[in-house]
Amino acid sequence: MKILLVDDDPRLRDLVRIALERAGWQVVTAADGQEALLHASREDPDFIVLDIGLPELDGFEVCRRIRQRSEVPILFLTARDDEVDCILGLELGADDYVTKPFSPRELVARIRTILKRSQKAQASTSLTHGELSLDPRAHRCQINGQEIALTAREQGILALLLQDPARIRSRAELISQIWGAGSQVSDRTLDSHLRNLRAKLEQAGGNDLIETVHAVGIRLRGLS
Repeated sequence: MKILLVDDDPRLRDLVRIALERAGWQVVTAADGQEALLHASREDPDFIVLDIGLPELDGFEVCRRIRQRSEVPILFLTARDDEVDCILGLELGADDYVTKPFSPRELVARIRTILKRSQKAQASTSLTHGELSLDPRAHRCQINGQEIALTAREQGILALLLQDPARIRSRAELISQIWGAGSQVSDRTLDSHLRNLRAKLEQAGGNDLIETVHAVGIRLRGLS
């Protein structure tokens, strides 16, 4: 697997690169936003580790541009423990984030978790609910024949809901299943992914498809 690592700090970049290579991954590095976009286009990475505070173009803008043409998993690195920044990153299409300082081992574990969930979803059979269909193996989602581009996290959430559309999944269950047991992911992080997923489904005609049952959890309901 090829990972694009983007950070303007050369010492941190080298430290993380070594950790990723030891984990068995090929690593391509970039020091600024423009270089990141160039490598994202030319190298076709399988995963992107992206610092927010970049020169030229910041990580938010890089993520936004990449999401215009690709759903490659993206994990943000942020030097600020600011939940607003982290939520903004998720709403732009990132799959997760790690706050600096962090241990390379933690970063590798986060990447493995995202990949594991993505690969597990891809191994699933096609799922349908009314006019909504999801083929995890092809990473293809449609409503009434209209294609919907989903991130790895969004696909994971939707696949879990589609397994039993009438079943109400608690927030704790969704977080545990998508991010892993014992994860410290907050409800606001989950809400950001759900908000993005709802918006994409509604834009394709799936109005109010994801239902929030107050004080209980989340489930799917029939297309309106």
